[in-house]
Amino acid sequence: MQGIVLQLTRIGFLLLLWFFVWAVLRTLRHDVYAATGQRPVPRYERKGRRSGGGGAARPKGAARYLVVTHGALANTRITLGTQPVLIGRAADSTLVLTDDYASERHARISRRGDDWYVEDLGSTNGTYLDRGKVTTAVKVPLATPVRIGKTVIELRP
Repeated sequence: MQGIVLQLTRIGFLLLLWFFVWAVLRTLRHDVYAATGQRPVPRYERKGRRSGGGGAARPKGAARYLVVTHGALANTRITLGTQPVLIGRAADSTLVLTDDYASERHARISRRGDDWYVEDLGSTNGTYLDRGKVTTAVKVPLATPVRIGKTVIELRP
């Protein structure tokens, strides 16, 4: 009887050890993708969509939308043009935030050639690109989070 209990204890300990290893690997994978700004692309998103012409030609991978991913305005999408996007609590901002941690004129995202740059406009709480504080105009890669207060936005193709 004691032999069976000992064997079941060993098997239980081995299962617990494998569960721990699996949890650690899962956490590391999540942290690596969060730090690099990349994520694994699900199979249903891998198929390329073809647009039917019209409009100005954009380079492959150029940003077309500004999407709010977290915050009170989550899932809001703004189509990008040639004009800069002003972000803040002011009523005349392109993206008006109802966030207590955002300034009246918090940040501006502007186009320079084919790239988009974010710059902080002297806000109290700062603007963050991924995890770094923005002090000068900084190029914003696609799908990289830009945090303004409790609001997170990303550029999307």
